This record gives sequence, C-alpha cells and structure tokens, in this order.
Amino acid sequence: MLRNVPDIEDVRTMKDLLEYMGAGVDFDEGVLRIDTTGVEPHAAPYELVQKMRASFQIMGPLLARFGRGRVAMPGGCNLGPRKIDFHLRGLASLGATVSVDHGFVEVSAERLVGSTVILEFPSVGATENLLMAAVMAEGETVIDNAAREPEIVDLAKFLVSMGAEIEGSGTSRLVVTGVNDLHPAEHTVIGDRIEAGTFLIAGALTGGEVEVEGVSAHHLDIFLSKLRGVGVHVQENHRTIKAWGDPAEFTAVDIATLPHPGFPTDLQAQMMVLLSVAQGASIVTENVFENRFGFVDELIRLGASIKVAGHHAVVNGGRALTGAIVRCPDLRAGAALVLAGLIAEGSTEVRDVYHVDRGYEQFEHKLSALGASIERVSAVRSVGSERPTL
Repeated sequence: MLRNVPDIEDVRTMKDLLEYMGAGVDFDEGVLRIDTTGVEPHAAPYELVQKMRASFQIMGPLLARFGRGRVAMPGGCNLGPRKIDFHLRGLASLGATVSVDHGFVEVSAERLVGSTVILEFPSVGATENLLMAAVMAEGETVIDNAAREPEIVDLAKFLVSMGAEIEGSGTSRLVVTGVNDLHPAEHTVIGDRIEAGTFLIAGALTGGEVEVEGVSAHHLDIFLSKLRGVGVHVQENHRTIKAWGDPAEFTAVDIATLPHPGFPTDLQAQMMVLLSVAQGASIVTENVFENRFGFVDELIRLGASIKVAGHHAVVNGGRALTGAIVRCPDLRAGAALVLAGLIAEGSTEVRDVYHVDRGYEQFEHKLSALGASIERVSAVRSVGSERPTL
C-alpha cells in the first residue's frame, strides 16, 4: 500500500497499465493499494506506454518476477531522443537477452545474475529499472554512476521495506544483494519537490507569499540558492518552505541544469519565466534534455525576450508580459506558461493543458486557492476533438 500518492494522469496511466497486466488496483484519496496476485507478463501495449515514458519501468520488475517482459517503445514528453539504451544494456549485463521488433522491446532471462553496471549517464529511469531487476538477481549487483535523485532514495527505501538488500542509496554507487522474494509493504511517498518548486516560483512571480508543506528543503538546495540569488526571500523550516519577494527588485542569475544534486531540469522552464521579469540578462544552460527549450517561442509570444543557441538560452529580463494564446508542448513547459499567464497583462489562454495534468494534481484549483484568477474550459479543435484549456 502506498500513501501520499498524487491524483495525476501519470499515476492513472500506471494504474491502467498494472490493471492491464492483471493487478488489482484501488486508488482513493491518495492511497494506492496494489494486489499483484493475478499479474501475468502480458505485453505492455503501445496505447498506454505512449502516454508516459515511465511506463517502461515495468520492464525491470517483469524480468525479475517472470523472467521475461515485452513493452512497447516508450512515449511521453517530446524532450529529445532520450534513448533506452542505458536500460537495455544494463539488463543485458544482468544476463537478459534483449530484442527490439516492430516497436516492442522484449527481454528474457532464465535467471538474472548480479553484475557491475556502469551507466554512461546517471539516468533516473535506467537506475530505477536496474534497481528493481537487481533486487531479485542472484548474487551482488553494483550500479555505478547511478542517479542520486531523492526519488531513487525513496524507491530504495520502499524496496528495502519489502525485503530487498540495498546499500548506497543517495550516492552514485548502489550495491544490491539479490533476494529470493519480496513481501508486501506499506510506504509513504515523499513530497513532490518539482511541484513545490513550481508553487514557490508562482509566489515569487506574483509578489505574494507561498508556503509549501511536506517536502524537504534539502531536496531543493541549489534551486533555493538560485531563488535567493534572484532576490526571492526563502525561509526553510522542518518539512515546509516559504518564499516571497518584490518582483521589481529581482535580478538576473545564471543557471545550468544537471542531474541531482544539480539544478533540476524539471524546474528550468518555470525558472525561465522568473528570469524573464528579473532585471538584467541571465544565461540558462540545459545539460539534460535536448529539446527542453521547445517552449521558448510560446513564452516569447507573451512578451519575453529570449535567444536560444544550442543548449544555451539568453534571457533578457525586465520585460512586462502580455496575454496571448499559447500551447503547452510538454508537462513542465505547460506549468511554466500557466505561471507566465498569472503575471501577463490581460487574458492568457493556455491550450493542451492535458500535459500539465500528467504531473500536477488540481493545478488550477490550488492556484485559485492562492488568489489566482484562473479557470479551466474546453476548447474544440478544428478536427473536432476537445482539449482542455486554461
């Protein structure tokens, strides 16, 4: 049983996928109960996997439990060619046979055997997949250059509560000693640091005061440091973070995204909105995803002054934003455009906000509770289908 689970589309997609595989899933008021008694290694269909790239993380558990798995090539946000090579090479190192055919990835192994896996990049998804496969592999598995994100630590904690033996969580070297089986457990999921950061930026942008609860400030150290660099006042307490400030006094800072504990790529777009109103020129360097600047043209439509060259963006701040019709290209960019709309003069219409629903629970309701003037409507596209609009 999992507690503190957000009611977001990505969770709903994973619920649908687990039910397709035969699991019994009950989700109500933040509590997710999963019964895997009836799970069978059915092929995870394209219709579900295309909605969320993290669906591919089912491969590791299927391989560990059944010795085989077949999953459609993943979809999700279009942030560039995020290859699954790291996942597949790692699983092959554990003894799996990997094949790709007609849009499906198939892995199989009579048994998984512990090995040393060195990731070329500290991929969160690959680390999660390998960790879940390795907990039932024979012998010891070492994952070097592993992702260090708090979510990896939380997953390791959950697996340990189920009987897994894992050392080094939170470091770049994970050591896993395989066990024969795992048992059911209860776990409380950590707070969403990206959602927290998004709301802290919302408060700063509007000159208000926002306090977020249930998230550790330590998980956002560099992000909070950059907020302070802009001129935002930040107060850290036990499990709460408060932010406030005067946008007229904000000044430029440079940021460069990196895997944790670096500046989170998932807060880059929201931060760029803040830098658009800060005085001076800021340089934003994106080191994680190739297409993370895909939303810049939409932000420019609102009046921002941004020039992109490769994986760098120069943000000339001090601009007054004005309302316009914009489109969400992906999850975090969508949230950033909503934040921009909060401070743009006049009305802003943000289309394709289904992207935002993937990672934010009742986003517009929470913003309304903080004083924002925002409502969700349905816009009919020319092809006749409906897409939600804010």
